[in-house]
Parts: sequence; structure tokens; C-alpha cells
Amino acid sequence: MSVALKMEELGCCVLIPTYNNEKTLAEVIKDVSAYANDIIVINDGSTDSTDEILKELSGIEVISYNKNKGKGHALKTGLLRAKERGFTYAISIDSDGQHFADDIPVFLQAIEENPGAMLIGARNLQQENMPQKNTFGNKFSNFWFKLETGIDLPDTQSGFRLYPLKELEGMKLFTTKYEFEIEIMVKMAWKNVPVLPVPIKVFYAKGDERVSHFRPFKDFFRISVLNTYLVTLAFLWYIPVRFFKKLNKETISKFIQESLLNKEESASMKGLSVAFGVFMGIIPIWGYQLMTAIFLSHLLKLNKAIVIIAANISFPPFIPLILYGSLKTGQILLNQKTSIFPDELSLDVVKEQLPAYILGSFVFATFMAILFGLVTFVAVKVSRSGKF
Repeated sequence: MSVALKMEELGCCVLIPTYNNEKTLAEVIKDVSAYANDIIVINDGSTDSTDEILKELSGIEVISYNKNKGKGHALKTGLLRAKERGFTYAISIDSDGQHFADDIPVFLQAIEENPGAMLIGARNLQQENMPQKNTFGNKFSNFWFKLETGIDLPDTQSGFRLYPLKELEGMKLFTTKYEFEIEIMVKMAWKNVPVLPVPIKVFYAKGDERVSHFRPFKDFFRISVLNTYLVTLAFLWYIPVRFFKKLNKETISKFIQESLLNKEESASMKGLSVAFGVFMGIIPIWGYQLMTAIFLSHLLKLNKAIVIIAANISFPPFIPLILYGSLKTGQILLNQKTSIFPDELSLDVVKEQLPAYILGSFVFATFMAILFGLVTFVAVKVSRSGKF
């Protein structure tokens, strides 16, 4: 059976979002046509000769609009159109020529083996001409995706993907630029859709030959904002819900044994993890303590479960004690005689006390971190010696 017939049998079409890629667009469509009969091209407000190129091509559906609205909007438009036409799956491929259409059969084989999954093309990020900023950005994205979903993927920024269209029902997607590909991937995972990598080839032209519309500052900022939102949502909703669904005597015991009582992990590592968690829980970065602690504990290769538990030293009942200890420490260091409990609380009082509080919080956090870390280290050593 030909690949095109297999595409029809599986109910799969190909989406090609494009914006000002006149040099590569026609060749990409030609290559894809060798493997698919159903192609939807979304012209995202191109200002070059894209319109003329598309008018000369037959056998494809073209969706065009005058104003550039972003890759996310183009993909969303294409996915909804594919769903309207009754397709079960849609493969998206970029129009800049970096992907190879002859990898389409790889997606088809994988979806036959994993029906209903979302497939992400995994590129070789170490090959020649790969921009260094892409490698860093992908590692950054991979980390946040794993934090948000618990899934480890080698390439979360690839534009060569297969989407299961049925899973779009009821899914609220609000981003319109490059970050859309992250949002939809995370929310697919949250719907318990398997998100799996498939190996693909990739071509990167040298230097200025490659056309990229990625704006390093603006798009990186938008992606960072999205990840902040998704991580917050994950910790407030997705992770707790998933945790309680799986909660039973066996899973609790497994978590305690593997994350907390793991005997292969040294007492020093457990002590350092507790110390770091306590430090992060006290320093004055309210609202970002846990997120920052998890990110840094990953970089430092600490026990993240222990770090998270220890960071909750800033749990509401302990907050007054932390505030008092931090402010009192700062006042002692700065030789201030101001009362910690003034008769009236005003903006001037807050401004006056703020330097003492900030300085004191870091010193107090360091002291408490050392204290809790040492206690943990000694407790683990004693318990392992059999004298506990």
C-alpha cells in the first residue's frame, strides 16, 4: 500500500503553516504531495510572493488572511479545518525546508502502534549548522515540559508533529504565536493523551541562508510567561489531581521508599537537599520560591522531592515565625533599635524596615538551612548505623 493510501486509511492530512517562505514553500509542498493527497496550506499573512506561488499549485486547500497573526493562530486554523473535514489526524510540517517529507511514514507507523497519541518529531540537535540558541532553547523547553507534565521528551520545539484531532474537543487554547506548540502539547498531556517522540531528520541551512521568524526576545518572553502560567496551573491543579487519583497505600509506600528513604542516596545529598529547600523557602521571593527551588534543584542534581517538602517551611502557620526571625536578624546585623511591632503600620515603616528584612532573611535562611541540613545528615547517618 502506498503512503498516500495509508494516509487516507488512517484519516490523516498534512498542514503547512507558512509566512514569507517563498524560497522553500513550493518545494516543501511538492515533496509532501508525494506522500499525501490531502494538504492544507495556511498562508499567515505573507507579504512576499507566497500568494502567487500558491495560485500556481493545484490539489491543495489554501487558507489565507491578510494580517500576520502568528504560527499558533495558523496551526489552530488548520487543525480546526482538518477537524471540520472529518480527518482523524493532522501532521504539521514547517515550510522553511528544515523537515524532510520522507519522514511522514515514520509518523504513520508510530500512530498505528499508538492510536490516539500525539507524536513529536525528535531532531538531532547536535548536527552541523544547528544554531546554538536552538539547542539551549530546546533544553530549556524540555525542562519546563517535564516539570509541567512529568514526561521526558528529547525535542519539545519541533514543528514536525502529528495531532489527534478528536482530543481538541473542549480544549481551551489561548496563545497565537510560537508558544502555541508548547501550550497544546502540555494540554494534550494533561488530557492523558500519550505524547511520544519519533526520530526525524532535519536540515539547517548555513548562516543567513536560513529564514527564521522567531524573535529571540519577544518570543522567548512570551514562552517564559506561558511556562510560568502552566507551571502554576500544574502545581495548583494538574499535579494534585493526578496525585490524588493515583494515591493508595502502594504508591505512598513507593514514593517514600524511592524519594525519601532511598538508601542508595548519600546522607550528604539528603542533607544538602533539605538545606537547599529550607533556604529557598525562607528567602523573600514570595510566589516564586517553589518554582525557583525546583528549577535550581534540577540543575544542581539534588533530590527534588525532598527540596519541595523542605521548601514548604514557608507554609502559612510558619510564615509569622519566618518574618519575625528574618526581621530580627536584620535589625541585629544593622544595629537597629526599631520595634518589630510598631504601634502603627504605614508605608514609611515598611520602607524603613525593608533593608533589615531583606538582609536578615538571607542570613536567617542560611542559618536555618545549615541547621536543618545538619540535623537531616545526622539523622540519616544514625538511622543507617542501626543505632536509631
